Amino acid sequence: MKVKVISRSTEEFTRERSQDLQRVFRNYDPALRPQEKAVEYARAVNAAKLEKIFARPFVGAMDGHADGVSCMAKNPNHLKGIFSASMDGDIRLWDMASRRTVCQYPGHKGAVRGLTVSTDGTILISCGTDCTVRLWSVPIAGAGESEDSSRNVSKPLIVYAWKHAFWAVDHQWNGNVFATAGAQVDIWDHNRSEPLNTFGWGNETSVSVRFNPAEPNLLATSASDRSIVIYDLRMSSPARKLIMKTKTNSIAWNPMEPMNFTAANEDCNCYSYDARKLDEAKCVHQDHVSAVMDIDYSPTGREFVTGSYDRTVRIFQYNGGRSREIYHTKRMQRVFCVKYSCDGTYLISGSDDTNLRLWKAKASEQLGVKQEYLDAVKDRYKHLPEVNRIVRHRHLPKPIYKAANLRRTIIEAERTKEKRRKAHSAPGSISAQSYRKRRIIREVE
Repeated sequence: MKVKVISRSTEEFTRERSQDLQRVFRNYDPALRPQEKAVEYARAVNAAKLEKIFARPFVGAMDGHADGVSCMAKNPNHLKGIFSASMDGDIRLWDMASRRTVCQYPGHKGAVRGLTVSTDGTILISCGTDCTVRLWSVPIAGAGESEDSSRNVSKPLIVYAWKHAFWAVDHQWNGNVFATAGAQVDIWDHNRSEPLNTFGWGNETSVSVRFNPAEPNLLATSASDRSIVIYDLRMSSPARKLIMKTKTNSIAWNPMEPMNFTAANEDCNCYSYDARKLDEAKCVHQDHVSAVMDIDYSPTGREFVTGSYDRTVRIFQYNGGRSREIYHTKRMQRVFCVKYSCDGTYLISGSDDTNLRLWKAKASEQLGVKQEYLDAVKDRYKHLPEVNRIVRHRHLPKPIYKAANLRRTIIEAERTKEKRRKAHSAPGSISAQSYRKRRIIREVE
């Protein structure tokens, strides 16, 4: 005679400490749950719809400048602090939590084109079209955040006057060295009134400069002659030069893969390159309908944000050809600068309408609410048409929607024209060129 008995060991289901999670045992036999996939699919569709309902990316605007915002800089030692500068020479330090001005830095007589902060977060460096570089003291975090904090005015520690206007500045990731871009690339030290070194390649004007986060002696610049140049401070001459068909407005290095950088171009696209192999782009990021003005990577290196002349801010995956998110408002004008917050949770954009705007990096994220299960279900069923359609849908302003359709028509016409030209030519006379190489004219070493 057989008797079936349920046997249970106390050690298997009893918690050792009261803080431990309660153990839950589940039978994963699919025969017990024949509708499991259907239920999860319904949950994925509902999660995608709820994401659209709760998408409230705009946090607030920071108003105070009297002219268009031209550049911004993050303080690496203060999570809430962001520096901004405008075309009338006004520089401000903002507290993102209260969205108020903490300190002002008057002194520039023209547009401020570059801002950067030293690695230790104590020195702010600014440069502009008045041919001066100014070093400022950064207030200690938490000090001066009173009701009348907007009246706090700082005076420059040092002012360096030079021969030509400056268009960008960036600080080395360690040390006291910083670089300025203008008629030539100048390497400065905090304690020297003249450049330590000067680089130039041709008669172009450099419009952006960025130091490599891993190799402190390596920096990349873009110039008005459509070139991207990589310099090594240990060499007396530039290392490599890449010439494209259109001008690059800004460059950003990937902080997690420091051999890669992404260039924001005038042709509405961004191009990711490997600095060791510049003859082909690793990825082409396209969705903007006008020139991309600025770019900045997330601290995780998995995403980057772009600001464009088409009055939108877009977020791209580091290896994605299309944007995963687009931000816009009715009052926001041409976006000249964008930054990720130091923790990657927020975005800051500066535009021509004198405002800085604070956005969530994840539009539907409810701060303090965990949605791991819903995100996992959406990711599992994202290949199905209904879920994919809801997740990808974005509302666009009518001018951008029409411009995107027109741009799509132009690209399709060029593709058709190229296909017909190849079909009516002698075999082998026209070689097909990949889209990643098409915008590159040549590489110079």
